[in-house]
Amino acid sequence: MPCGCRTSAPVTALPVSRSQSIWRVVWVAVATSFVGPLILTILIAGLTLGASRGAQAAWRLVWSDEFNGNSVNTNHWGFDVGNGGNGWGNHELEFYTSRPENVFVRHGLLHIVARREFYHDFNYTSARLKTRGRFCQKYGRFEFRARLPQGKGYWPAFWLMPEHEVYGGWAASGEIDVMENKGDNPRNVLGTIHYGGPSPRNTHSHGPSYNFPPGDSVANFHIYAVEWTKRAIRWFVDDHLYETQTAWWSASTPKLRNPYPAPFNQPFFIIMNLAVGGNFDGNPTDATIFPGEIQVDYVRVYEDAGHSTHGKAGHIRTARTAQCTVPAI
Repeated sequence: MPCGCRTSAPVTALPVSRSQSIWRVVWVAVATSFVGPLILTILIAGLTLGASRGAQAAWRLVWSDEFNGNSVNTNHWGFDVGNGGNGWGNHELEFYTSRPENVFVRHGLLHIVARREFYHDFNYTSARLKTRGRFCQKYGRFEFRARLPQGKGYWPAFWLMPEHEVYGGWAASGEIDVMENKGDNPRNVLGTIHYGGPSPRNTHSHGPSYNFPPGDSVANFHIYAVEWTKRAIRWFVDDHLYETQTAWWSASTPKLRNPYPAPFNQPFFIIMNLAVGGNFDGNPTDATIFPGEIQVDYVRVYEDAGHSTHGKAGHIRTARTAQCTVPAI
């Protein structure tokens, strides 16, 4: 398909071999008194910051939506409509729609809007977008630049789900929550993986979460990202690494344990939504201000440039249909 996406330079981290070489230079210089204590401190701080990035040697952009058009790009996004089963299994109160009242693109931003209104026997409406059948990927860096609403009962989320539930129903085939926020706690976000057996034999990770510094919150634009490799999943806010998970498991039945790194060794697709009420943050109160909205500046997906399946550097595709139609383990 034609792209229509704005490209950007790859996100690059310091290769380990180069880092080791710099350390050798630093210590040789110290031994011969060519580098003073102050310069040494600066070099060590810089190398420590680079190491904390927790990234691969280099990332290559393979898919993005910059929301530069006048409407939602339906080559990228589909919609969930309705309230699912029992509020999507979470006792949520909203009815999801694809109406422009709930989801639209304007001035380079995607707006996902939750409203207090009576619609199809529900008292709230909102939107939930997904790339299923359009784009999915196994491993890589998934990032979202966005600002979120505040108020009790808002539940904004950026997350990944398996394109094919090859290991069975939720959560045997996994779920990666890139970012979730409780609307009544705007200074905190969480990243989580769900795994184990099909419900109710499922389990999930337990943080740590990320707390914004004083004076900052989800109401400002931030970059939320995960870097997902074969044996680790790492969470970032504005490139600050705050969580790493390496231990998980999958069992399709009580007697069938799938080999590690299942379930996180298959293509996942992207979901963005703004839920209202439910188990996570509870229901809105009279003090909750409606409408509230997520504003998304961009969504970008990268792959490890050292293990590229896309050929020449800079090659961008709007959909990886081979992965999204055929299970790839």
